[in-house]
Amino acid sequence: MVSFVVEKPQIMSSSQNVVVSETTRSSIIPKMNDSSSQKLPPGFISISKKKLLKNIDIINGGQRINAWVDSMRASSPTHLKSLPSSLASQQQLNSWIMQHPSALEMFEQIMEASGEKQIVMFLDYDGTLSPIVDNPDRAFMSSKMRRTVKKLAKCFPTAIVTGRCIDKVYNFVKLAELYYAGSHGMDIKGPAKGFSRHKRVKQSLLYQPASDYVPMIDEVYRQLLEKTKSTPGVKVENHKFCTSVHFRCVDEKKWSELVLQVRSVLKEYPTLKLTQGRKVFEIRPMIEWDKGKALEFLLESLGFGNSNNVFPIYIGDDRTDEDAFKVLRDRGEGFGILVSKFPKDTDASYSLKDPSEVMDFLRRLVEWKQMQPRI
Repeated sequence: MVSFVVEKPQIMSSSQNVVVSETTRSSIIPKMNDSSSQKLPPGFISISKKKLLKNIDIINGGQRINAWVDSMRASSPTHLKSLPSSLASQQQLNSWIMQHPSALEMFEQIMEASGEKQIVMFLDYDGTLSPIVDNPDRAFMSSKMRRTVKKLAKCFPTAIVTGRCIDKVYNFVKLAELYYAGSHGMDIKGPAKGFSRHKRVKQSLLYQPASDYVPMIDEVYRQLLEKTKSTPGVKVENHKFCTSVHFRCVDEKKWSELVLQVRSVLKEYPTLKLTQGRKVFEIRPMIEWDKGKALEFLLESLGFGNSNNVFPIYIGDDRTDEDAFKVLRDRGEGFGILVSKFPKDTDASYSLKDPSEVMDFLRRLVEWKQMQPRI
């Protein structure tokens, strides 16, 4: 048996159960032979390689789990509300708003920046067009919001870009004249034939860059259902090209257990990646595709791939929307608008507090367009 010699911490001088930290690796000294009678230097004990590596794996695994749980807390609006006032002070909020001013208050400036360019609208669904709710199956948009989006689509090419599968989000929105980019942009469809008034719209459009992963995603979905059934409050959804694990209704004390459950399934699927949104884990194919890529694809499909005559506006509330915000910032065209009541790191240029403010902004866009002279 290959063994190592480990310096024994002074605080554990009476114990043979040594815990080895990441920095302790440099203190590991190989034994020259396996003789149990070999005299060790003072302050050192013998430990098998197998046991040592197991201890290191336990520590590193625990650190990774703690990092996930910390991230879960940080992305939780309810957790943010409970932060001490010194951390979530009004001064911090004011400073953030100065950097990401209200899109409603800056509406005239935004329209002035658009000039005579073609505005194209991109909208997330959950938390943007509908409120965040405990049960994702009950995330209904209001009738007023639906009428507003319908009017918006008459004025500008409009797309829903969401982590949900297309069928589910369409059942919520029920508007055939829109583009739909489901599963974080991995399932894209154009408007139904005869429903769009825009000349550039490709109604036969269909793009699915992750179609080969559908059987694997279905398999992972079924395994996650089985693995997480012991954790109360978990909701697992199959979005065809990706799957999600909602923990909005899971007791925070169970979050570490949930992380272990999800990771235990995904360790067998190296071509899938685990990301996190607002109280949800997202499991997606490890391909170079996201909401930002979907935005670029849709602009290309509309004939604006390399055009300077387009002004995209993307409104979203989730971490996954940051990919689209970054694309717009890098292009130097249009703006991203983050929906949030709390300061967040973002590549968006402006902010709105909640879906009600989103609806107000969309209404003003429609009114502005209707006042423009017809060409």
